Amino acid sequence: MAINLQKGQRISLEKSNGSKLQNVCVGINWGAIEKKGLFGFGGSKEAVDLDASCALFDENKKLIDVVYFGNLKSKDQAVRHSGDDLTGDMGGDDGLDNEVITLDFAQLNPAVKHVAFVLNSFRGQDFGTIPFASIRIYEGTPKRVNEIFATYDIANGSNFRGHVSMVMGIFYVKNDEWKFNAIGEPTKDRKLEETVNTVMRNYL
Repeated sequence: MAINLQKGQRISLEKSNGSKLQNVCVGINWGAIEKKGLFGFGGSKEAVDLDASCALFDENKKLIDVVYFGNLKSKDQAVRHSGDDLTGDMGGDDGLDNEVITLDFAQLNPAVKHVAFVLNSFRGQDFGTIPFASIRIYEGTPKRVNEIFATYDIANGSNFRGHVSMVMGIFYVKNDEWKFNAIGEPTKDRKLEETVNTVMRNYL
């Protein structure tokens, strides 16, 4: 059964059968903003462009690589981005992830000890105005979910209101074993580069 992640929760990467996850997907699903019409009549949908990104660091907190909509693969090919979604779900929640980043631990550069996932609102749209937004970690591919490992609901977190970027969580090595820390913290950053620097300073 999937774990409903809480902020600051640390979990080991173990499947229901007791084996360790070697390939994981981090998927983000979100919806367009609903704009109400005059006196409650009509209305429209405003496209939302959220950007999921991944930053790789060594044990000394040195940045090794960043995977985002402008760089869809890490140098070692272990991290891959599904591509930029510019709108979100315009017709309501379709249950599918808008952006997915896949991570193959076996293929990772051995120097990588921290893999951080962050989310930025490209157009500066407030997280608090987005009708639904969720993160899930699962085994499978961007088009197939084998087993959901953990889920994280960010739409219902009141602390995200007024923010346009957040640190989702960090995979890290401890005693030669990969674990996950669900950070779940909004930041005051406006751009990806700033958010990566925040991760480096505060969360590694």
